[in-house]
Amino acid sequence: MTDALYHRDSYLKEFNAVVTEAVGNGIVLDCTAFYPGGGGQPYDTGVLRAGGAEMKVTRVSRKDGKLVHEVEGPPPSAGTTVAGILDWDRRYKLMRTHTALHILCGVVWRDFGALVTGGDMQPLQARMDFELENMSATFAKEMEERVNREVAAAHPVVADILPRDEAFKNPDLIRTKINLLPPGIQEVRVVDIQGLDLQADGGTHVANTREVGRIRVVGHESKGRINKRLRIQVE
Repeated sequence: MTDALYHRDSYLKEFNAVVTEAVGNGIVLDCTAFYPGGGGQPYDTGVLRAGGAEMKVTRVSRKDGKLVHEVEGPPPSAGTTVAGILDWDRRYKLMRTHTALHILCGVVWRDFGALVTGGDMQPLQARMDFELENMSATFAKEMEERVNREVAAAHPVVADILPRDEAFKNPDLIRTKINLLPPGIQEVRVVDIQGLDLQADGGTHVANTREVGRIRVVGHESKGRINKRLRIQVE
């Protein structure tokens, strides 16, 4: 089983690992800092170096319970030691964007008690849908002001692993309309924007809300009677 280094240190840019097996045009490593995607956050990209060769990592995904790193060119064989280097500029932008979404979610939950019905992100831009009846330009502007106050408040962002039973003693831990956490998972990773938001989450985040930068609400839409969308951009 691959040791998910990104869960312990979101700021790890480079690492060494050993290939445990080849899967199609990809490889499985004994450990990795490449995030495989999930929860709306895209997978990481970068390169793997083995000996004098360098392979571009084009995709990282979960397949049959394995984290598979798809590479350009022939994959190295099992037992090969590789050095992994993330596309850090892309990853850090995704970290800032992901934390921005949690700030938005935390403010909407705190102030309106609205659940999340959907979301998606790319580097420095994202959208989130909420179970809200009303949406307007005035509301969107007010949300922009509220979330940026929380950015400026410099909340620490801390991740932890809790036993499932302990985690679910907090009824507000799951903010999505549908609980997407598979029942077989017995440990729950939680991300705590201290003083604002606590959620079950498997993605990567910055360590302090100030790192996010300014959040702009650049669009708002109605997606149904009680389904409203906010689009954000991180500067």
